[in-house]
Amino acid sequence: MIDVDGVRAQFPALTQLQSGRPVVFFDNPGGTQCPRAVIDAVSGYLASDNANHGGAFATSMRSDAMLADAHAAMADFLGAASPREVVFGANMTTLTFGVSRALGRGLSPGDEVLVTRLDHDANIAPWLMLAEDRGAVVRWVDIHPDDCTLDMDSLAAQLSSRTKIVAFGYASNAVGTVNDVRRIVELARAVGAVTFVDAVQYAPHAPIDVQALECDLLACSAYKLFGPHVGALYGRLDVLERLTAYKVRAAGNQPPDKFETGTQNHEGIAGTRGAIEYLAGLAGDQGAGSSRRARILAGMHALQDYERGLCRRLLEGLAAVPGLRVWGIADPARVDQRVPTVSFTIDGHSPRKIAEHLARAGIFVYSGHFYALALTARLGLEPSGGLLRVGLAHYNTPEEIDRLLKEIGRL
Repeated sequence: MIDVDGVRAQFPALTQLQSGRPVVFFDNPGGTQCPRAVIDAVSGYLASDNANHGGAFATSMRSDAMLADAHAAMADFLGAASPREVVFGANMTTLTFGVSRALGRGLSPGDEVLVTRLDHDANIAPWLMLAEDRGAVVRWVDIHPDDCTLDMDSLAAQLSSRTKIVAFGYASNAVGTVNDVRRIVELARAVGAVTFVDAVQYAPHAPIDVQALECDLLACSAYKLFGPHVGALYGRLDVLERLTAYKVRAAGNQPPDKFETGTQNHEGIAGTRGAIEYLAGLAGDQGAGSSRRARILAGMHALQDYERGLCRRLLEGLAAVPGLRVWGIADPARVDQRVPTVSFTIDGHSPRKIAEHLARAGIFVYSGHFYALALTARLGLEPSGGLLRVGLAHYNTPEEIDRLLKEIGRL
């Protein structure tokens, strides 16, 4: 069980006031707040361990030890078999463009790449550009517009011996839908395709086990899971070993070194390790004496259970608002099929105007397409300004949801 008061006490940002009232952070899908442990990890690194890689002196050796443990911590977070399967980078988008270039060396004219209309453009645009460069064919997987779930029949129908890459999300950053990753991987593997999973929106809300999923590549962002602005890529070791990285000649030839081009964001990686340790501590005494992976799983399960309760409360409250439509899975009984990222529209009110109204009341939300352009276009929402998105995190409270609903009622 999550101790919400104890959790909130660890986040300095949550003490901010607007007009004498605490602000409400429902902008979490765009980036979460950081606990004190993360802030201290970043500042502590810069204060005492700031050095480049490979030196024979104390600060460099401490820095390298931190980097090694950060790779191990992210491997534990994702359930990877080895820290060598973890690559850090600027963000998920940059990592995706980089790995798309490496995969592109194996594409020939007429080969096919599958993308979905449910995805963030960071998991679409790199593959569209790759296909254009290599003369490959892009196949689009459609959705069911009524609940914004992926059309698995559409996906299966488009797979063939020509399919080389299947790129899809774990959870939608716009409407929260969780995809059946294991099933998609099975279908892709049956035709010999490489799978690339965007787990950015899923990672803050539930445990991940890349070995159980059997995916080839998976990316996430630390700043969406309570850490700094750093991206992380998992690649199964045999996949990373066979790919040719675009790198400087003096860089190592083994993963992850060959993919981590240039000097990394060491202080950000230190903070990322701090975020994972924070998540591992959420289970409290339940995880005492266990491995870091076991503590992470216990913490993430506790977080997930709490957030599902929040999501049910939000969906039930929104259902009572006249003229409001939740886009995606709106049934509170189906919260296990979504993350608590809930987007909606209200008749007669543009999403931007709703966001501005809420901002004046100290409630922070985003409006627009959130780079899920393929989805908002498919739903016909672009001309009217897209969606209003409310993203819950484990530091949010039922009282904050009630405050949101009251302000929406005032519209």
